[in-house]
Amino acid sequence: MENHNVFAGAFVDRSGERRKDVDWLDEALQDADTRFVPVWGDHCLVGGDPLQLMLLERHQIESFLDENNQIFLGLFRGKPAFAVTISAGGKPPYAELGEFQNLRYLGSVLPADEANLAAHARGLALWHASQLFCGNCGSSARPNTGGNSRLCLNTACGREIFPRVDPAIIVLVTDGDRCLLGRQAGWPEGRYSTIAGFVETGESLEDAVRREVYEETNVRVSTVRYHSSQPWPFPAALMLGFVAQADTSGGEEIVMNDGELEDARWFTRKELRSGFPKLPFRISIARRLVDGWIDSETTS
Repeated sequence: MENHNVFAGAFVDRSGERRKDVDWLDEALQDADTRFVPVWGDHCLVGGDPLQLMLLERHQIESFLDENNQIFLGLFRGKPAFAVTISAGGKPPYAELGEFQNLRYLGSVLPADEANLAAHARGLALWHASQLFCGNCGSSARPNTGGNSRLCLNTACGREIFPRVDPAIIVLVTDGDRCLLGRQAGWPEGRYSTIAGFVETGESLEDAVRREVYEETNVRVSTVRYHSSQPWPFPAALMLGFVAQADTSGGEEIVMNDGELEDARWFTRKELRSGFPKLPFRISIARRLVDGWIDSETTS
């Protein structure tokens, strides 16, 4: 498999043309080869040794199926795959098969294709739970197009609602043999990470990088280079990774202008290899940005 960020990779053939084919979806739901991903609240079922995502057959999920909780994900390993949302409450089901785990943990233990499928399933499950009503008229909405959209039940409105994705930039700012990292007050002691923030209305990605870095640290950046992206369904972000060159010609001091960070400072490669600061979680694009810079032989 290619070197993707965790949760990324086109491992699922999303088969968008089949989402409106009601007959095909009905047949797929009955097909013995179809597999189902149960999502209990916001957790996915894993089992086995080594751990794997549990892909259930129809007879195993039958008792939980109804017309409002099935989400067609696409073709996974050549077979139709559906997420099935299960309300969290009481003891989790399928204790005999494994246990439900949160996605942050699963990203560190599952194969890349299964982590991608779990993120897809969980993201859509959370979106459905947050979109029970039409934002236009306030009427109830139901799943549509195989669970890939929702439809307002008010015939006078009839709005089709699509899943929301929130773009956020995440950037490693470098200046010679040092890089800029910050920390939020609620993080574990000693942990620092790259600068990040949501893209605002009417703003390009490059402009968002420059604005966020300045707002959070008072540092200006010049060159901005795209690195890679990572779906981050916590609950609906898409992290867009960049590397940027600091413009320190004016000698600006680090100042937390907007108060979002508790601290920000420059670190050398030697310092980052020493064990302090604690670096971002390995499943995150932030960690990939930092590790890539540490391992590079040339400075930006």
